[in-house]
Parts: sequence; C-alpha cells; structure tokens
Amino acid sequence: MNAFRLKLVGAVCMALSVASTTVVPALLGAPSADNMGSLTAAVLCEAVSWTAIPIYAWLLVEGSRVTCHAGAYLGRLVALAAVCEVPYDLVASGMAFDPRSQNPVWGLAIALAVLMLLDWAARRYAGASGRAARWALSALIVVAGLLWNLLLGVGVRQRVMFVGVATLLFALVFRFLRARENTMMLTAGLLGAVLCVTPAVGVAVLHYRDDRVGGDAGAGRRPWRTRWAWYAVYPALLLAGAALTALTPLG
Repeated sequence: MNAFRLKLVGAVCMALSVASTTVVPALLGAPSADNMGSLTAAVLCEAVSWTAIPIYAWLLVEGSRVTCHAGAYLGRLVALAAVCEVPYDLVASGMAFDPRSQNPVWGLAIALAVLMLLDWAARRYAGASGRAARWALSALIVVAGLLWNLLLGVGVRQRVMFVGVATLLFALVFRFLRARENTMMLTAGLLGAVLCVTPAVGVAVLHYRDDRVGGDAGAGRRPWRTRWAWYAVYPALLLAGAALTALTPLG
C-alpha cells in the first residue's frame, strides 16, 4: 500500500461520506425512522467512510515529516478547508453556512498546526533542563488543538463521530510512536476500535503500507499535477453532492 493507493482508499471513503447524505436520500428517500432502509444505508456509508481517518492522519504525519516547507503545507490545507466549507455545509445540512459542523479538512489543518507547535516546543526547550517546560507546553498545545476541534465542531458526523478530534489523536499516536511499529499499530488499532470500530479497519490497511519516500506510484512524471489533483478530489465530490441534493428535492 504505497501513498497513491492509500490516497485512493481515502478518496473512496470520502465518496461514501458524501453519498450518505446525497446519493442515498436521492435513491431511497429521506433517512428516518419511517424509512429504515434509507437510514441503514446512510449510516453504513458514513460508518465505512471513517476508515479513512487514520489513513489521512498517517499521510499528514508523513507529509509533515518530509516536507521542507511546513508553513506552505499548512497554508494549502487551510485554503482547501476554506474552499470546501460552503459545499460541505450544503451537503451536510442543506444550508450555505452551518456553524454547527465544519468540514474535516479543518481537522487536518489543526492537527498539522499542533504537530508544528510540538516540534517548536521540542526545539525551544531541548535538553534535560527544559524537559518539564517542554512537556507542560506540549500538553497545553494538544489540549488547545482538541478544544478547537470540539468548539468548532470539526467533522461532527451522525452526532457520534468527531472526525477532527479523531484525526488529531491518530496523528499524535503516529507522531510519537513511529519508531515502535508494533506499539504504534496496537495503540492506533485500540483507538480505532474505541472510535466506532471502523477506523480500526483503516489502521489495518496502514499495516500494509509502503514507507519508502516517493512511493506515490501512479503519479507518473507530473508529481505536482498529481498533488493538486488529490487536493481537488474532496471539493469536487462535495460540489457534485450539493448539485445532486439541489436537483433532487425530498418530499
């Protein structure tokens, strides 16, 4: 499972998440207690889509590790999150602006900001004399990241999954336990099992990953174009879902 295949799995999961609130209602009617078939299909699509959470968290951690321009990486994620927000709200709630939930790309941006601040704290308080200050500051940074995800409602789905919080937790596991493969996978797997089970499937997929740098097979000779194509997948799916919702009013 090289980077290209991991991203492909993630894209399929994102498509299922969008389909749970667009395609399923269009085909089976509005999910409700009176329409259990549609409700079951919507919940299953959404639950399976959570498989992508640890995959994207891993890709984020690896990207932050190998990039030479972490600030530019963060800027791209913030720009992508801003672009996705209106179509995400249209798909999730039918409103152009819904403050109750923000799209999960914000969760990636917050996780990356937390990782960058943790690296800064490690450099700022390097050495045994600064260990206490480093751990205290690191704890504050992590708590702040979790609170931002909770207060903004990042990636809140079905009122049971907080995608932003889950993304940050997986990113921290992968960041601090990367050198201990078995411990990292076991910890991530247990975390995924606690978080409604399906994220643990994503951890199992990661077990078969290819960690070689440049393992983005399928990128061909245009890595920059491929990178931007991956960035375009989620907003394109959201726009398609929003258009389908607008064209298929539910009675």
